[in-house]
Amino acid sequence: MGKTIIRVPATSANFGPGIDSIGAALHLYLTVIIEEKTDKWRVNHALGTEIPRDENNLMVQTALKIKADLPAHQLTVMSDIPVSRGLGSSTSAIIAGIKIANELGNLDLSIEEQLNWAVKLGGSLDNVAAALLGQAAVATVNEGQVSALKLPLPELRVLVFIPGQKLLSRKSRSALPKQMDLSKAIHASSVANVLVAALLTKDWALASKMIERDEFHEQARSQLVPELNEIRAAAHELDITGTYLSGAGPTVVTFGSAAQLTLLRAKLADLDLAGSLRTLDLDRDGASVLTDA
Repeated sequence: MGKTIIRVPATSANFGPGIDSIGAALHLYLTVIIEEKTDKWRVNHALGTEIPRDENNLMVQTALKIKADLPAHQLTVMSDIPVSRGLGSSTSAIIAGIKIANELGNLDLSIEEQLNWAVKLGGSLDNVAAALLGQAAVATVNEGQVSALKLPLPELRVLVFIPGQKLLSRKSRSALPKQMDLSKAIHASSVANVLVAALLTKDWALASKMIERDEFHEQARSQLVPELNEIRAAAHELDITGTYLSGAGPTVVTFGSAAQLTLLRAKLADLDLAGSLRTLDLDRDGASVLTDA
């Protein structure tokens, strides 16, 4: 009996100034193997006791919201994506659930339909688009319909700093300003526009500068993630630009060549930051489904 393997990349939301609209896909994955039919849903994993192993699992719940009469199956789940660290762990589960419904229900959902389902079911727009499309993606929602475009990224890698402590999303949201001056909002929006244009025209030198010029959320959240400014300062000493706060935090991402990031990693190791450092490739293709017939 054949198996179906679903792989969903980690994502980095709020890519630079693109709050809630631009994300990037990273080479960390949630992998789900759809195995035999069972009398009840069974989700085998080693991800901790907080994650359900039955029909209450987020992936199964997502799939059943799309098609309620799906036959129960055994799922085997593995994940490299840290939970509650600003790398899209919840979104990856939602995307996996959509792929499960698509496969078991023979729904033949288009990517556009999958995007709309993902946002409707609670996925963050910038995470969702990047997870499904790969590389970087810019997206918006109008009257419940998602419009998304894949953005090319250069042949670079990322250095990811993952703090040991989770940052509660509620606390992170409460740190954001409730209002913004119109002129500042216009300027902040123009920075995001230039970032998109720079990526589309493959002007990485300009894009990397725009990544560091967010005015929507980083200044407020940097008080909760002091490592952001420390890492950015260390990178600038090595002439590396392209450091930003991933999602609501606490993960910090820096783009660079393999050689640059090796130097930066060594420099940051001397700072003895309270967390782990990982050098990752970018995911180029987005979520994938492989059937072993």
